[in-house]
This record gives sequence, structure tokens and C-alpha cells, in this order.
Amino acid sequence: MDDAGGGVAAAAMNHHARSPEDVFRDFRARRAGIVKALTTDVEKFYQQCDPEKENLCLYGLPNETWDVTLPAEEVPPELPEPALGINFARDGMIEKDWLSLVAVHSDAWLLSVAFYFGARFGFDKEARRRLFTMVNGLPTVYEIVTGVAKKQPKPSNGSSKSGKSNSKPSRHSNSNSKPAKPAQPKDEEDNDQEDAQEEEQAYSCASCGETYVNGEFWICCDICEKWFHGKCVRITPAKAEHIKHYKCPACSSKRSRE
Repeated sequence: MDDAGGGVAAAAMNHHARSPEDVFRDFRARRAGIVKALTTDVEKFYQQCDPEKENLCLYGLPNETWDVTLPAEEVPPELPEPALGINFARDGMIEKDWLSLVAVHSDAWLLSVAFYFGARFGFDKEARRRLFTMVNGLPTVYEIVTGVAKKQPKPSNGSSKSGKSNSKPSRHSNSNSKPAKPAQPKDEEDNDQEDAQEEEQAYSCASCGETYVNGEFWICCDICEKWFHGKCVRITPAKAEHIKHYKCPACSSKRSRE
């Protein structure tokens, strides 16, 4: 970007939008952009974070894209600013640790932007609660990047992990049934709510973080064993038929740098 951190990178949402649902849509779009930077676009993101450049920030944009650029020059900035100087630590850390660190700071930034809008639009206690509930229903960027507190979906035929790795991706979850999940004992009624939350997190795409929907085509990486929507990694069922061992964009770029 030519403009240092301002303009598009820190673009505020439409000020006619005043509800928690509108702020959440902005949050989800910015989050989607950051998730792309740290997963499917990780090679491009890595290259743009050159330690020889000035202090750089990672911005998630309202159109579900991302940008690595300088921070805003105006003081105070139009929006809260993300972590400064993420590029300086790139070559001094293990890549996965560096990406995890950027993810943590990105989660903090996304929350600060969302509740900045909440304060600016005068949200009351109930509106803030609604916003937080919607935000909390999504996996964090850190959880998506690292796989923490998130199970991977399994094929609907309930086959073992070893059997999955020896078969073609075309057999991955594209049926009208939900990926199979081992049954959890329910000895207490208090477990019901926890099980529901676990069910929600169990079928999340490692790229966009959205949960499994019946009929969607999914594909699993044979290296990291994370699951993706086919559309998120640009793989169709027909294309998957010709792939013997699938490697996601993150694993492919990681191996090319080794």
C-alpha cells in the first residue's frame, strides 16, 4: 500500500451500521482476512514481512482481505492499531512460533476494533453482551493457526486416521451427513452445554474457521491433518480425484523453504 497504515488498511465500517450484528460482520470479515494471511496466503505474508523494512503491521480488511503495511500516521489513528514491527521477529523465531505470536496479537487487535465500534456507537450492556457472544462463538485466529482446542472433522464412514491417509482426498466429507465424531459419555446434565460447544468447534475449517455444513466438500491435508473447505484451498471434488496425497498451502510453502 502507498498510504502508511491509513485509508484502506484501517478503513472504518459504514457509520450507518449501528447494531452488534453489523459490528460482528465487520469483525468476521477482518478476521477472515487475517486467517488467510496466516494460512492459505502464508508464503506471500512471510515474504512481505521483510525484517529489512520499517515497522510493519498486519491489517485485516472489511472485504475479507489483508494487508501488511506501515501504521497510520495520524494521531490518534482512525481505528486501534495492530501490533507494530511484526516483521522484525520473523527471522529470529521458528516460523510456527512467529505465526502464533502474530495470531495472538491479531486476536487482540480484532477485539479492540470491534469494541471500539461498540463504544463509538454507544452500545449498552446488552448490546455488548450480544457482540461478545457472537465473537466468542468463532475460533480465535490463534486456535486456527495452531490447532489448539480444535478437533479435526472425520469422514462420515468413521474410518481410522491411518486408513484416511492412504486414500484419496475425494472421499473426504462431501456427503450429506456430518463427519463422524466419537460418542462422548453424558453422565451429568451439566455436560450437555459443554458438548454442544465442543460440537461447534469440532468441525472447523483450518483456513476460514467456519464450521461444517451438510453437503459441503472438505479435504484433509496429509501432512498436518487439518481439514479445509475445498473452496478455501481452491480444490474441487473433480480435482481431488487426481490428488494422491494432498498438502495444504501452508505445508507446501513450508517445505519449499526448507
